[in-house]
Parts: sequence; C-alpha cells; structure tokens
Amino acid sequence: MVEYKDYGFEMSDPAHTFQYLTDPLLALLDKNVNNCILDLGCGNGYLVNFLVAKGYNAFGTDASAKGIAIARQINPDRFFLQDISTGKLPDELQKQQFDTIISTEVIEHLYDPVGFIEFCKKVLNKSGEIIISTPYHGYLKNIALSLFNKWDFHFGPMWYGGHIKFWSKKH
Repeated sequence: MVEYKDYGFEMSDPAHTFQYLTDPLLALLDKNVNNCILDLGCGNGYLVNFLVAKGYNAFGTDASAKGIAIARQINPDRFFLQDISTGKLPDELQKQQFDTIISTEVIEHLYDPVGFIEFCKKVLNKSGEIIISTPYHGYLKNIALSLFNKWDFHFGPMWYGGHIKFWSKKH
C-alpha cells in the first residue's frame, strides 16, 4: 500500500470536515437502526471513536497504516488496515454484519468510485445504508483557483492521496 499524506493526524485532531459534518451525520443515525457501522477511510479514527463514545457500535478501516496506528491508541479492537482493491474486508471484520457504511471525504480520492460503491453493497446487509460525503468544488473555488493561477498545483499528479475525481451537485 502507498502511504498517503496525513493531515495533522493526532489522536485529538478531528479531520477538517468534522465540524460541519458531525451534526448532519448524527441526524442520519439512530442507534436502533444503525446497529453496526463501518467507517471506510476512517483516517485517524476520530469519527469512529466519537461514535463509540456516543454509544454506537462502530469500526473503521483505512489504507494508512499510520492512521490506523493512531486510531488504535483509543479503541485498539475497532480499527483495521484496508486495501479496498482486494474486494474484501480485513479478516478481523469478515464475520461482522454491517447495516451502515459511512465514508466521509474519501470517494474523491479513489480511481474507481463505482467499484467502491459495489464493495460497499457487498459488505452491507441487504437493507443497509451507505452514507457518503464528498467536497463540492464549486463555482467560487474554481474562480479563486483561476484568479490565483493555482490549477496546476491543485491538480498536481505527485500528490499521493489527492483528489482525483471531482463532483458537482449534478454528478
């Protein structure tokens, strides 16, 4: 696995998206319905640890060994290294029955987003749900990148783990 750039992954550091995604995410969850949650692309495990502290049964996987090592400092039995290209969950999670998959700000980093969704369907219970967020690039950001001549930097091919798929409200 290629180690990608981690963003300030300390045990106490939430991802930059945590502040604006937490309330909408919690509004979608119900402990009676979302019995077993998998956070695909959990990074340093902050969201899973947050959900566990709120009483949810949550697990996390990530491609970053560094992120998983940090996540395991709080809940060591809930985090596992994941190579999504294998098409299967880590051995430790093979027997888990997931009814919810959460993946925040991950899909835009993947070469095969359709394959990612197929993987999610495969590991979910039949009536399970997938909750995905992705940043909206947006008109104003596009203007700012143009005005400051930052397109080449923004789309730099040597940035491991960078955004390679861009989503709009329509697509």
